Amino acid sequence: MTLLAKIRSYTRSLASRAKVEDDMEAELRSHIDLRAADLERTGLTSVEAHRRACIEFGTINTHKHNMRRSLGLRLFDEFQADLRFAARMLRRSPGFTTIAIASLALGIGANTIIFTLAKGVLLDRLAVPRPSELRLLSTVNGNHSPIANSWGTSEPAPGGGFSTSSFTYPVYQAMRAQNLKSPVLEDLFAFKDLGTDTLTTTMDGHAGVATGELVSGNYFQQLGVVPQLGRAIQPSDDTTGASAVAVISDGMWSRSFGRSSSVLGKVIQLNFIPVTIIGVAPAGFSGAASVQVMPDVFLPFSTQPRIAPWTMTETKPDGSLLTSKDIWWMLIMGRTRPGVSDDAARAALEVSLSQAVRSTVAVDKDMQMPRLVLSAGSRGLNEAKDSYSRPIYVLGALTGLVLLLACANLANLLLARAAARQREMSVRLALGATRSRVLRQVLTESLLLSSLGGVAGLVLGYFGRDIIPHLLSTSWSTVAVNTHFDVRIFAFTAAVAIGTGFLFGLIPAWQATRTNVSTALKDSATSTTRRSKGLLGKGLVAFQIALSSLLVVSAGLFTLTLLHLASSKLGFNPKNLLLFSIQAPAARYPAPQDVALHQRLEERLGRVPGVQAVSLTVQPLLAGGMSSRHFDPTDQPKRAGDTASAYYNNVSRNFFQTYGIPILYGRAFNTADTAHSPLVGIINQTLAKRDYPHSNPIGKTFCPGGSHDIYQIVGVAADAKYSDLRNQPPPTFYTLYDQEKEEPQMVYAIQTAQTPVAILPNLRAAIGEVDKDLPLRHIRTQIEQIDATMRQERLFATLTSAFGVLALILAAIGIYGIMAYTVARRTSEIGVRMALGAQPRQVRVMVLRESGAMAIVGVAAGIGTSIALARLVRSMLFGLTPTDPATLTGTACLLFAMAVLAAYGPARRASRIDPIQALRHE
Repeated sequence: MTLLAKIRSYTRSLASRAKVEDDMEAELRSHIDLRAADLERTGLTSVEAHRRACIEFGTINTHKHNMRRSLGLRLFDEFQADLRFAARMLRRSPGFTTIAIASLALGIGANTIIFTLAKGVLLDRLAVPRPSELRLLSTVNGNHSPIANSWGTSEPAPGGGFSTSSFTYPVYQAMRAQNLKSPVLEDLFAFKDLGTDTLTTTMDGHAGVATGELVSGNYFQQLGVVPQLGRAIQPSDDTTGASAVAVISDGMWSRSFGRSSSVLGKVIQLNFIPVTIIGVAPAGFSGAASVQVMPDVFLPFSTQPRIAPWTMTETKPDGSLLTSKDIWWMLIMGRTRPGVSDDAARAALEVSLSQAVRSTVAVDKDMQMPRLVLSAGSRGLNEAKDSYSRPIYVLGALTGLVLLLACANLANLLLARAAARQREMSVRLALGATRSRVLRQVLTESLLLSSLGGVAGLVLGYFGRDIIPHLLSTSWSTVAVNTHFDVRIFAFTAAVAIGTGFLFGLIPAWQATRTNVSTALKDSATSTTRRSKGLLGKGLVAFQIALSSLLVVSAGLFTLTLLHLASSKLGFNPKNLLLFSIQAPAARYPAPQDVALHQRLEERLGRVPGVQAVSLTVQPLLAGGMSSRHFDPTDQPKRAGDTASAYYNNVSRNFFQTYGIPILYGRAFNTADTAHSPLVGIINQTLAKRDYPHSNPIGKTFCPGGSHDIYQIVGVAADAKYSDLRNQPPPTFYTLYDQEKEEPQMVYAIQTAQTPVAILPNLRAAIGEVDKDLPLRHIRTQIEQIDATMRQERLFATLTSAFGVLALILAAIGIYGIMAYTVARRTSEIGVRMALGAQPRQVRVMVLRESGAMAIVGVAAGIGTSIALARLVRSMLFGLTPTDPATLTGTACLLFAMAVLAAYGPARRASRIDPIQALRHE
């Protein structure tokens, strides 16, 4: 059956169905009128008789409902017919359908992956009842503030000074007591994340590491969290002298205890302190500090002096922070009370804070009291937002460009299909179809296509949701981001799929409704071509090339950034270096026994076969960490203003030998430098130039800030990068770790001629000989450590390169499609040209010239836009500017060459057209 016959049959069926419904309505009204006449004969009025007749045959409302239902069924039937027809059209063009669904799946899938990451970092809330009621307390402090020592996050505040979320334990107790007397929040509870792998665990004779969070006794009660097994930590557990108890996470329960109910009452060792497990937190509960990171154990604050003692023995000899009045370290949160505004609560708590500070710290008359800030606590500290929000926005913009590029490509292809179906649309219009009906049919096809692409994109997003966390993770540390699929992700993907369906389908649908019926039905309709008809398609191709230019420029910039970072000078030799950390828990190795332990381990590891050198350091190089102190030369006049600071590192004697850092003059540390010998230090070249520009620093002395110890400079080392690859080596001084009072955790650097994996079992055995309960933490090579500092740059380079390749493919498809369609429409014209003497080469040049013009317009627009948006990525680059000439020139040449190559096939086909056959075309 021909298409025309099918359309006629479909039209007749619709007309027949409408006639049947009209006949049924007329028959119903006839029966009602006859029955009403009979009832009037019984003495009823005309109105009453008609009402009763309607009741017998169905009320008027029921009749109207039936009519509306009939109309709805008719529309539903039409939609089903449109859907079936759209499916048949897609099946007839499997190549087009496959390309369309694949490009949509990549675009929608990439956006789903980014939205999943954004949801976990920016949108997800703490897994507690009514998280919107939580408020986090923080302070804004001036330059002269009573907060002197802070353990926690601190950042510059607008207008000067700094802001912090840390409080002392005595201040917390005083503020909580005042709030209980005059409540403005339900209650104040406190917590402190102990950091990554700070707890050494011993369970059933096996050593391991765990993460932990210290909490107040009312923590679980105020959060409204009920353990799935056992009981929560209670106020009685958070008192001096109480037994050490813990609530473990659902993950630890599953991982370490096989989800056995016998875990309750089990005693494990944390940092060699016996702790009794009293409960298991519910699945998904990550504590109050973060949505992403789930601590393994929750411990009451009363266990801090035993399990996590403060390591500055000069400040707190007993290791307790619970009585410290000068160390700000814990976080405070509370729930709002009904009828109390945030401003009123903040004002009252600020008075309590001022009173608590004055009662615990000596306040000078010139000191600026901290200003309290009450902020939303539904996402905890939300530190991941600061780290990932900007990359998420940039990646979201790039994936949006990819999806927009796919939509432009499909719109271009659908325009060509709509032009090829002009006669079909003309027949539909000639048979009585309205233009809105044709518009609906074409949009149904587009929405079906986008729905299939959306389903494929959702599947791609589900299986690829962990790609970005995987690229940001390392072998020794995992980036914890919540990538759980929920209804918001499904809704987002559905909205994107429907939106893209309308975006790329609206223009072709509108174009289809503008078909001239009389012209399109003529046999010679395509014999004459007006070039203006192809301007829309060529404009879309130029738009595709512009978007491709943006993506390719981004790929070039981020790839060159990664290459520049990887090739930057380090100042040391990273090859054949194995790194790992060992912590000496204070319960077994109190100071100075921790230093003695590291000395024994250093000596034992040095005797392992294959080990060439062993070095210890507090701050491993290029690990993202840093330690700084004031550097005060004792034989120079005091500087005006603030004392200059410098980075510092506590190392072992073989540090410079192990890392291959040369000593420029003076000497390195040697065996004569012991814990009982005079204190010595080595400075780097940058520090020597800054503080000793016109003199030899060897033999000079200095005093680190916060200490009364005097160190003598015995050598000047070459500069080496300290914490990251982007910054130049900072002024740095080195001291010996065994001349310090204590060092509970050290990083070991093992130089070996063997592969690190091969020597690792021997290293474990050697450490086990000293103490079998000491686990090796964060095992990696120095090269892996350096690569970890570039993981964000590697992520951007990888994703933008993939997006750039996809953009080139889609742009090539678009150029090929529009040029092939143009050649097909201009077959007669090209035949006339060749019949009049045009050479094949001239025809090829004519077609290639058109594609080259589209490429020039698109590249110019894309590069101009990338220059305008350069400031958005300037801080993310290294070694080049966003307007790097080589990148822009390379992008322009690549896209122009791609456009010419994509158009060469249609150009070659056009040059082989037979003039005789072309003149007979249609």
